[in-house]
Amino acid sequence: MSDPDVDVVEFMLTTQLFNDRRDLDPDDLPPAYRAPFWSDATIERPLTADQGAIAEATDVERPWEAISSLMFTDRDEFAGTVEFTDRDMAEEWFRKRVDADHVNENPVLAAEWEDQIDGVDYELAREQNRPARADRAFIDALLDDAFGNDGEDEEDGDNMLDLVDIRAPEEVQMTMDQLVLTPDQEGEIEKIVKAIEHRDYLARIGLREIGKLLFVGPPGTGKTSVARALAHDLQLPFVEVKLSMITSQYLGETAKNVEKTFEVAKRLAPCILFMDEFDFVAKTRSSDEHAAIKRAVNTLLKSIDEVSLIEDEVLLIGATNHPDQLDAAVWRRFDEIVNFPKPDYGMRSDILRVVTQQMDIDEFDPDELADITEGLTGSDLRLVLREAVLEALTEERTTLTQQDLREAVTDFEERDNLKNLDMIEGDHDALVAGGDISGAGDSDAEAASDGGHDHDHDHADHDHDHDHDHSDDD
Repeated sequence: MSDPDVDVVEFMLTTQLFNDRRDLDPDDLPPAYRAPFWSDATIERPLTADQGAIAEATDVERPWEAISSLMFTDRDEFAGTVEFTDRDMAEEWFRKRVDADHVNENPVLAAEWEDQIDGVDYELAREQNRPARADRAFIDALLDDAFGNDGEDEEDGDNMLDLVDIRAPEEVQMTMDQLVLTPDQEGEIEKIVKAIEHRDYLARIGLREIGKLLFVGPPGTGKTSVARALAHDLQLPFVEVKLSMITSQYLGETAKNVEKTFEVAKRLAPCILFMDEFDFVAKTRSSDEHAAIKRAVNTLLKSIDEVSLIEDEVLLIGATNHPDQLDAAVWRRFDEIVNFPKPDYGMRSDILRVVTQQMDIDEFDPDELADITEGLTGSDLRLVLREAVLEALTEERTTLTQQDLREAVTDFEERDNLKNLDMIEGDHDALVAGGDISGAGDSDAEAASDGGHDHDHDHADHDHDHDHDHSDDD
């Protein structure tokens, strides 16, 4: 962790160098440094290092106090700005306190000092810096411009944005390192990452039918988690829509809502468009549903045909818990199918190791727990651990035991059995309340494999077979 004075001086140097060098653009500014300067989806020069901007960008609450003792700084009390009385001295002071790795985290500084400090690489710094188009401020401004027009269209735009969940990469709390994947899943993800990196090459050779994935598997197996983690790691905006939602409220506007969903994604491109509940398509195509819904489904299929990772920079990911309900018209629109089975013994053990890294557990044996949790999803395992932690807290304990975890598994299975009862004598409302608790595990977004902690998972540490017996599936 750097010191407050170093943080403040770096911000001041960055703003001054950015103002001087017209060959640099907002993608060269570190994301935190861009935040104070967004205005109508643009960042205009000159950047002014007043104390409010410094505090927002560096989290240093009293910037002037942090640097007031330095002989090369001064402040304008009336304007609230701080400045260098001798910038050369400031640069020399700063460079004595940071290394090349630190400079490579700031493309502006890397561009200025690439030829002066060994190990500083401007291209590397810019490549690993999140682009400005993925900032929350830019996303909000873009959407407001596209869907927030005055007049009658304003309400339509608000309605549309209510139906989609749009997240900036920094708002996604999981990474791919926090997930436990099967070898097949890892392989498919690696292929799509390479396709994104080499879009220009694929376009040049005419290979454009790439970048439409369908995630299939039971609830709680991590479909949503993987899609969100990809958005985080690839630094892409994440647009999520549940297909059932676009028909539930505005039946007459259903087809238009489908079109607007794809319009949102194309406006935010490059981005990930995640469409959940894809089995909704099959249900409407094979039933006597309202004609407006059928038109929406046809619009959806047409829109999928027309969107492209190579040309539109939209990675489309569909997800379904019921692949058996999809017909050929749906299957053929996806170039890759990624299976999300319930975790086998080895994966359950890995998941337990990952999600407990921040917990204190006496005599922890994840292999034993994996052996007694057959049929549980990653989300189920996370709920088991949650219940064990809460039970220990009722006894004023923050250290768990292996027995706590065994008992939590037993309790979870008992509640899971209650969920499957059609009727029970006694207080029906009590059963519903209990079902709410155990039913929380049905969401892919809370799959245990998403962790929620900062940790890495090394598959090489575990020698086991990830093959899956489909008899475990629901």
